[in-house]
Amino acid sequence: MRNMMFSSKLFTGWVLASVLAVPLFSANLPAAESSKHKPLNVLLITSGCCHDYDFQGKALQLAAEKAGVKVAWTVVSKGGTGTQAKIDLYESPDWADGFDLVVHNECFAGTKDPEYIRRITAAHHAGVPAVVIHCAMHTYRDTKIDDWREFLGVTSRRHEHQARYGVEVQTADHPIMREFPEPYTMPMDELYVIEKVWPNTTVLATSKSQVDGKSYPVIWTNQYGKARVFGTTYGHSKDTFQDDEYLALLVRGMQWAVSQ
Repeated sequence: MRNMMFSSKLFTGWVLASVLAVPLFSANLPAAESSKHKPLNVLLITSGCCHDYDFQGKALQLAAEKAGVKVAWTVVSKGGTGTQAKIDLYESPDWADGFDLVVHNECFAGTKDPEYIRRITAAHHAGVPAVVIHCAMHTYRDTKIDDWREFLGVTSRRHEHQARYGVEVQTADHPIMREFPEPYTMPMDELYVIEKVWPNTTVLATSKSQVDGKSYPVIWTNQYGKARVFGTTYGHSKDTFQDDEYLALLVRGMQWAVSQ
């Protein structure tokens, strides 16, 4: 296992940065052909409780660059570090217009407003692909409506302690998992307890609880309306966001989500 080392500083607010590479599953295209591909226009929503989002955002950007994926990043880091926030971006029903992919890495468990949440999910249901990471699964946890949870593809309201959990691949022939090593043990991270797997979700990998002995989904895909969604509950620690295999997994998830 190799580590990616970098500064934890990242611009917040609206940031636009371009990194060179090739989109989709075509990293080995000849230079002449790859030059025809436009960069993916990716919106990263990141902030909230409990994690170093600047560090994580920079790690994801560097991972895409390392993988040879051409991305134009727009980073929105708003809402503070608490558990309740309404991001201005989501006030418009057209908030996702112009983006090829949205990466959700926000953590606002206490935000409950159904109308606000449904403006977010409506854009995805209409066809905007997404990647959902770690605490996105507990975002809007306290709301009574299920729209966000159906969008994620899983329902979770709690997590277990940090440990080095083993990852058991369930769908080895899926494009996202073909390069994932077996066996594999995560860096120190949290295991999310999954209460429900929604009907359009395909579980790609699981990890076993050290508390109840049950296996819970930790990597999956979901079809939400017209949109592909890739998700993982891992992503708590800096160690995880310095792990090459994890970061490569996120990039493959991004590629898969936009490849239809």
